[in-house]
Amino acid sequence: MQLVLLTRLLSVGRAVLAALRGRLGALCWSLAPLSLSLPLSLSLPGWRDSSPRPQREQEGDDAAPTPTSVNYHFTRQCNYKCGFCFHTAKTSFVLPLEEAKRGLAMLKEGGMEKINFSGGEPFLQDRGEFVGKLVQFCKQELELPSVSIVSNGSLIRKQWFEKYGEYLDILAISCDSFNEDVNVLIGRHQGKKNHVENLHKLRQWCREYAVAFKINSVINRFNVEEDMNEQIKALNPVRWKVFQCLIIEGENSGEDALREAEKFVISDEDFDRFLDRHKDVSCLVPESNEKMRDSYLILDEYMRFLNCRNGRKEPSKSILDVGVEAAIKFSGFDEKMFLKRGGKYVWSKADMKLDW
Repeated sequence: MQLVLLTRLLSVGRAVLAALRGRLGALCWSLAPLSLSLPLSLSLPGWRDSSPRPQREQEGDDAAPTPTSVNYHFTRQCNYKCGFCFHTAKTSFVLPLEEAKRGLAMLKEGGMEKINFSGGEPFLQDRGEFVGKLVQFCKQELELPSVSIVSNGSLIRKQWFEKYGEYLDILAISCDSFNEDVNVLIGRHQGKKNHVENLHKLRQWCREYAVAFKINSVINRFNVEEDMNEQIKALNPVRWKVFQCLIIEGENSGEDALREAEKFVISDEDFDRFLDRHKDVSCLVPESNEKMRDSYLILDEYMRFLNCRNGRKEPSKSILDVGVEAAIKFSGFDEKMFLKRGGKYVWSKADMKLDW
């Protein structure tokens, strides 16, 4: 019992120290001239200070938004090759576990209520152990109301649910089509694995281990005419997030991009027709390019906020170096659009009252 108590006291102490360190970094950053680039605490591999700074970096007096809901893309590596992917494998870097925990504690101190782990494919790192330990830390130590993961689902095993399922509120599985040939065209496949069959298996495991099940679909040129009503209703997710295919320069478009998403793009009218075809699906949550581009707080593998306002992903300084408040000012985050699109909802499984 004494060992358990000591361990918890050490965890709390680490979280407090991380928060103080972040605040000190933010103070130092605010006192430094904007023309200088000061290495305050951590020199990260792959850091390129020559990266273009977002427009809001010139506007340091703006009030910082609250990081209520954060999407942490801790890895860019993936075992799928979806043609429209807008967070591609441009690096293989992953923060050490303890540094990632330190940053998460700083975000909690800054007002974070929901963390979503994404990639790349989050279950690639240490066969899911890395994300599992982060999920457990965020729920057990930080006591966040909501912890979620977005995954393609291909690498998740039942043993993972047995070990970490109690700490996870929502598992979102990306599925763009219920026609396996279309999934192959898109690049959402690996070998002979059937993506749709695996989706149903994961749905059942979520029921068994009391994890809310969600589906994410990117509507593009290859699936825009598909009717998914019957399949979605049968799977009965808590939310079906439907995105319009989005172009991000340097990620899925342009000379230095790893994907060519232009052939996947659909018009606003095409997207509206798809939504109209599925208007009777009660869990449908549509997100056009207009709603999506600036209304997500995206944290990359170096824990830098990514500003998408100029059609690219322009990184802030890392929160590990300058603190959450200083970094988030340059994120381009549209807090009003976040609320308008329904970004804040009942996201803790304890409050969902679901019939598992």
